Amino acid sequence: MKNNIAAVVVTYNRKNLLVECIEALDNQKNVQCDIMIIDNNSSDGTQETVKEIAVTNRKIKYINTGANLGGAGGFNFGIRKAVEFGYEYVWLMDDDCIPQNTALFELNEAGKRYKNFGFLSSKVLWIDGTPCVMNVQKKTSFKRMNIDTIADAEIAMATFVSCFIPIRIIKDVGLPIKDFFIWTDDLEYTLRISKKYKSYYIPNSVVIHKTKNNIGSNIAKTDISLLDRFFYRYRNEFYLYRREGFVGWIYTLIKIIYHFFIILFLSKDNKFKRIIKMFIGTLSGLFFYPKIDKIKI
Repeated sequence: MKNNIAAVVVTYNRKNLLVECIEALDNQKNVQCDIMIIDNNSSDGTQETVKEIAVTNRKIKYINTGANLGGAGGFNFGIRKAVEFGYEYVWLMDDDCIPQNTALFELNEAGKRYKNFGFLSSKVLWIDGTPCVMNVQKKTSFKRMNIDTIADAEIAMATFVSCFIPIRIIKDVGLPIKDFFIWTDDLEYTLRISKKYKSYYIPNSVVIHKTKNNIGSNIAKTDISLLDRFFYRYRNEFYLYRREGFVGWIYTLIKIIYHFFIILFLSKDNKFKRIIKMFIGTLSGLFFYPKIDKIKI
């Protein structure tokens, strides 16, 4: 019998972490979910490994997108599939997200408390038990929440590292913007939802985010081989905040100036390349008008 919740996991060439994520999803207590693996055409044996696990685990559905659509494209693709398959909820996460065994139960219970919620977001810790910097939720478009908050709290923005959304909401607001490719798709999408429906941080639902470090997406400190992806960050963020009106423009300007000086003082190499990448991405955001896909009901 199919569960009414689909855990949508987007993966790309991180087979070992994905297997750990699947095991954690399979070990959820009290509430179960199907596991939809959305593979962005990995080349590390992910397909063979997942299909082997799926032989004895009928909850797993493996779908290869056929190309690397990025995280944004992967979630767009996976959520659309979940709607087509008739699920009532999606539980979104990356392949390096390891839910603790009551994470889904706590989200499900919160869903009963907040009946018309837009989305629910878990507490995200790094591997050492401290809050994961890149996944701290926002109370408003511009203000991060207090990481010491221990009670449920209304929020405006969250990442796709354990984000629980009813299908009815998706049918109303549409899908994440696939043209973002990577970064900011989750912030834009959760803000789009929270502007219409109250959404909540649920601290009793805990997941571990196994990133390589806990500094977030820092252009000043990132390895130069990963610099190209920051084009998407600055382009997408500019698009997001320019929609917030005058305050959004000022916020973006202050952030760019701040990052400029962070690069100057903290980067150990390739300062010029980092600054150029930041400005090119930001300027591209001026002319970026991506399409928001809607679900045909």
